Amino acid sequence: MSGKTVLVTGANSGMGLATTVELAKQGAHIVMVCRSEERGKRALEQAMQESGSKAIVLMVCDLGSLASIRSFASAFKDRYSQLDVLVNNAGVVSLKRETTSDCFEAQIGVNHLGHFLLTNELLGHIKQAPQGRIVNLSSGAHKAGKIHFDDPNLTRGYNVVKGYAQSKLANVLFTKELAKRLADTKVTVNCVHPGAVATNIGVDRKTGFGKTVHRMLRPFFRTALEGAQTAIYLASSEEVTRQSGHYYVDNKIIPTAGKTNDPELAARFWAWSEKQVGLT
Repeated sequence: MSGKTVLVTGANSGMGLATTVELAKQGAHIVMVCRSEERGKRALEQAMQESGSKAIVLMVCDLGSLASIRSFASAFKDRYSQLDVLVNNAGVVSLKRETTSDCFEAQIGVNHLGHFLLTNELLGHIKQAPQGRIVNLSSGAHKAGKIHFDDPNLTRGYNVVKGYAQSKLANVLFTKELAKRLADTKVTVNCVHPGAVATNIGVDRKTGFGKTVHRMLRPFFRTALEGAQTAIYLASSEEVTRQSGHYYVDNKIIPTAGKTNDPELAARFWAWSEKQVGLT
């Protein structure tokens, strides 16, 4: 990884921070992308300390804001000539229905549409790399997911499982369709199921709601570093140089089934996503 530029979203805690530290140890130049400058600065100090690397920088971007993403992408492209690896790690779990600044339901808005726009904005720079890589964090929850084209922002009958599963199916469909579109390039794109990981996702920062549940379940969960291992592998290993369009669990390709293998659904969902973020 020596000398390669790697961008990690949601890098201020959990798997994003673990990914940052481990890839920095391998000699990569890391751009930590965080929504909060305050939390980002604390994480930057921690990442430098734990990795022993000074080649880590912080850039602020709110993946729940299309304007913020476009502004960030412009600043990144002014600063860097290429991007070797993009790790789309950031994610939210909303126990109650919330919306982004663009009025998308938060989970489809951040977990999918924010990364969809970010990836497309940076694709030219990823193609400039000798072998560009895109790693999308998904989840086994995608199996329970459905794209609700009639009500994608879940204004009726919202529940957290319905919203989260839709966003995680979105990650897999995005990966499959993007891999098809990049088939004649040197860029690969894969997605990851990290397992059940003990991170702060799902904990309400304002109220602390969810902390007690996390404390009780933590002994049964993977650590953030354990959960990040497959993303780190896909970002850095020579073994996956030619692998694209796959779903990985524990460093292995796991065949997907059902909706995730429907090319018409993936193409329709791509077109819908382009329209939402203003790329058409």
